[in-house]
Amino acid sequence: MWKFLGIIVYAYTIYDVVTSKFANSNDRLIWILIVLLVPLLGTVLWFVIGRNKRL
Repeated sequence: MWKFLGIIVYAYTIYDVVTSKFANSNDRLIWILIVLLVPLLGTVLWFVIGRNKRL
């Protein structure tokens, strides 16, 4: 049950990063790499810091 919920949150994070608009296209690439390479920490960082950086 918890693994399934984790996968859903992780997939939503990747979707949210890919569909977000950034001032610089490199920012999107950096966030995708962070989320993919460090899944748990990357997801937390995206929701705490990254979502505020998009346009």
